[in-house]
Amino acid sequence: MRRLWITGYRSYELNVFKDDDPKVAVIKDVLSRELKARLEESDEEFWLITGPQLGTEQWAIEVALKLRDDYPQLKISMMLPFTEFGQQWNENNQAKLANLQSAVDFSASVSDHPYQSPQQLRAFQRFMLTHTDEALLLYDPDHEGKEKYDYQAIQKYQANHDYSYRLIDFDELQEAAIEWQEHQREAEEADKF
Repeated sequence: MRRLWITGYRSYELNVFKDDDPKVAVIKDVLSRELKARLEESDEEFWLITGPQLGTEQWAIEVALKLRDDYPQLKISMMLPFTEFGQQWNENNQAKLANLQSAVDFSASVSDHPYQSPQQLRAFQRFMLTHTDEALLLYDPDHEGKEKYDYQAIQKYQANHDYSYRLIDFDELQEAAIEWQEHQREAEEADKF
């Protein structure tokens, strides 16, 4: 069994405020390629384990849900850092979270309590590190965001454990955006004929 933690920037950190923002399509395409590459390496059970945050984590779940039909070995887990996560969100975002939570194979809270302290977030990081074999981060160390805490925790954990990670930085996203635009243009031209 392989277990991959996907995490990264929150949507607002990328100035994404609508689901139809072209940036989302590019990010989902990159995440899809990364997941497919790992899934095609083996038929063994493969768990995507991620959190509930708006942005990279929810986009990863959406991508994985679409891949499940083609990759029956893929299982999806959404872990929440504490109970009542997302209760302060607007109604639309709460509904999106609830829909994704009901669609995954497994979901639970690491802490049995609503948010009380940053210690719960550190416990969540520890849980993710000890329950996965590798991490995929949509994160650029030159452009810090909240993800820097997970990135630092991964590096610290890696000092004493066999744990790998891969960063998808802004340069890679820019290249993916150019490729995505070219594919869109080719598709539009093909539709003309």
